Parts: sequence; C-alpha cells; structure tokens
Amino acid sequence: MKELVEYVAKSLVDDPSQVEIGVEPDGNLVILKLHVAPEDAGRVIGKDGRVASALRVLLRAMAAREGKRVTLKID
Repeated sequence: MKELVEYVAKSLVDDPSQVEIGVEPDGNLVILKLHVAPEDAGRVIGKDGRVASALRVLLRAMAAREGKRVTLKID
C-alpha cells in the first residue's frame, strides 16, 4: 500500500524528492501519513479533495483484500 501512495504522489508533485510516507500499523488498522512540499499539497489533495478521495478508495480496496483497514492522512 505504501508503494502505491508513493508512486501516485511522486507522479503528481513537482518535487518528488519531498515525498515522504510514514506507516503506523495498529493491529488491523494501518495509518499512512503522506508528507509533501507545501506548494504541492494542492496537487495531492485535488480540487474539492477528489484526488485524495480517489486514492483513499484505492487504498481501502487493497486493504480489504488483505483483511485490514487503512487510513491516509495528508500533511
């Protein structure tokens, strides 16, 4: 799951070297924290949060296949 978020985020931003992803497993729940440069935050979030929402949907589908739950937090 981390690799998917990293790939999508690096594809969207202007400065891929600033993309950092933290993973916090908590039993059945996985919390992914995405940090990008402040000027790239809008690109990752998208208009009305559509890009972030679509990314969360993909992550939920991946997590469901593994029997887990996932949360994506964007800094």
